[in-house]
Amino acid sequence: MLPQRVTPQQALPKIKQFCAYQERCHSEVKDKLYGYGLSKNYVDELLSKLVEDNFLNEERFAIAFAGGKFRIKQWGRIKIRYELRQKQVSDYCVKKALASIDDDDYLKTLDRLAEQKIKLLKTEKNIFVKKRKLLDHLRAKGYEPDLVGDWLKRI
Repeated sequence: MLPQRVTPQQALPKIKQFCAYQERCHSEVKDKLYGYGLSKNYVDELLSKLVEDNFLNEERFAIAFAGGKFRIKQWGRIKIRYELRQKQVSDYCVKKALASIDDDDYLKTLDRLAEQKIKLLKTEKNIFVKKRKLLDHLRAKGYEPDLVGDWLKRI
């Protein structure tokens, strides 16, 4: 499909609606604007207008993204950090977003995920295989190896 050609005047209300629907990162908005067939100058101009009008706020996006992925998908900080970097979010905003996750909730979620996985592995007889599968599951979710290791020591 060919990119939709839009003038900068037509693009502004469309991109404002795009940003108002949900929090967006700069790279998503840039890609959308380039998809409209706009040149770099117009894209930069529209981005600065969106930031100025508070439709686009990278810090707000990062905090919302981290909170959502943690609450809904139970991702750990490592996976959230990786995904935010993939979206070209600044290190400052990534740190701010990760700091917004409550430590108590984080540890409770890790406990709950580990308990759920242990229940699924109850038929596994070999304790080493069981621990390896649990470790792999929690690390795939993005939890820190030292936290997972501490949890495994309690088994």
